[in-house]
Amino acid sequence: MAPGPVTPYLIYLVFITTLGPLQFGYHLVLDGNIAELNAPEAVITCKKNTIHPSAGFTSEKSLPQCIPMNPSQFGLVSSIYTLGGLLGALLAGPISTKYGRLLTLRTTTLFFVLGPVAETLAANISVMSVGRFLSGVGSGSSIVVGPIYISEVAPPNARGLFGAFTQVMTNVGIMLTQSLGYFLSKNIMWRIILAVAGLIGLLELVGLFFVPESPIWLADHQRGNQARQVLQRIRGKDADIQTEIESWAHVAHEHGSAEEESLLAPPSGAPPKKNPVNFVQALIDPYYRPAIIAVVGVMVAQQFTGVNSIIMYSVSLLQSILPTGAALLTVMISALNLVITLACAPLPDRIGRRTCLLLSITGMGVSSVLLALGIFYSQKVLSAIAALLFVASFAVGLGPVPFILASELVGPEAAGTAQSWALAANWSATFVVAQFFPMLNDTLGGRGRVYWVFAFMALLFGSFIYGYVPETKGKANADEVWGRQNRRTD
Repeated sequence: MAPGPVTPYLIYLVFITTLGPLQFGYHLVLDGNIAELNAPEAVITCKKNTIHPSAGFTSEKSLPQCIPMNPSQFGLVSSIYTLGGLLGALLAGPISTKYGRLLTLRTTTLFFVLGPVAETLAANISVMSVGRFLSGVGSGSSIVVGPIYISEVAPPNARGLFGAFTQVMTNVGIMLTQSLGYFLSKNIMWRIILAVAGLIGLLELVGLFFVPESPIWLADHQRGNQARQVLQRIRGKDADIQTEIESWAHVAHEHGSAEEESLLAPPSGAPPKKNPVNFVQALIDPYYRPAIIAVVGVMVAQQFTGVNSIIMYSVSLLQSILPTGAALLTVMISALNLVITLACAPLPDRIGRRTCLLLSITGMGVSSVLLALGIFYSQKVLSAIAALLFVASFAVGLGPVPFILASELVGPEAAGTAQSWALAANWSATFVVAQFFPMLNDTLGGRGRVYWVFAFMALLFGSFIYGYVPETKGKANADEVWGRQNRRTD
């Protein structure tokens, strides 16, 4: 199949939509569990005046230079962000299925403006907590709806490529925050880091006024003429979109719309329109349950194999090994993650989603073993190489592919719900790793022993992916992915 048309307008749509995942990565690093890397936790909480010993910046200001917080209070501010993210992830899928991807994206962006404003102007813990919660809701929602929208506007044979940009922009957000935190973690200047997030949110809000509704969502909701017009605009005025339009025929056949039947010429006698699939129905219905198990399993694997232990805690883990360069190594790790994710973006469309996942988790398992040995025996070079190899392996598949799968394992009527299940699992797993990794590391006596646990997790989840997760590359619909003969019409 020839590559689908990639127009400047399509690139614009992907860029604006992925500003949400960028915010997800940006705020994720500002989360207290990750702030110990480069973000200005010590400055914000009044423990230090700066993370740079030579800095001496002072200024008159109406806002307090810092907000006094003990560890439990700072932990509360951090966990409230995670709670907001979980709430946003749970709500975004069903809302986007019922009311549209575009409305959900625009509503989500409001949280990216209001949250950072509250955080930037916060003079006490309560206001900071409200801002963190709002930012969390926006992050959780955007990481659900963004990948669905991109999947539905991207050419069918390039959905893996464009879907990978969810993870690419998440990495951009992580690296941007770490870089700003490294230079601006002094006195009141930490507020600039938070204000930048609000500016990005405002840019996305303005940009979304030039973004159309997803053509697949429009076709799924009996607005076929508008769907055709939107698709033609995205693909280019001279592009042949008939083949892609015909691939929607099963939607019209399922939903029995007269407009769709005229537009797409589906078989006559179509059954009544099916309602969107809700959160509980997707889990208990055997038609959708395999997809939910698959996406939840892959999302949990993404976190439980230990990548956030590198992103969150590489400073504390490697400080004793590389005492003069750990903070900069963290920025380098984020940069490497970004570069490799970008370089590997075409792989899901070339070798398949499942193959990328298996290669990725194998590399992470091997890297965990090397990292455990390197830290235990204080081998500086081995530890550094293992950490970089770990992140590189993550970028090959387990980073980008989970965000692509949900919309490919189910039909459009359940894509939002499946993505909500996936991201709810992701947020929950992230919280578990953030809260219990330090405890587990201490229980095992440190010195890298915890990475034997992550190596075992890689083996466990690798077996799950090999035995349960199907390949979606080149498959026309969910029935073909799961090997079902006919799509259910009840």
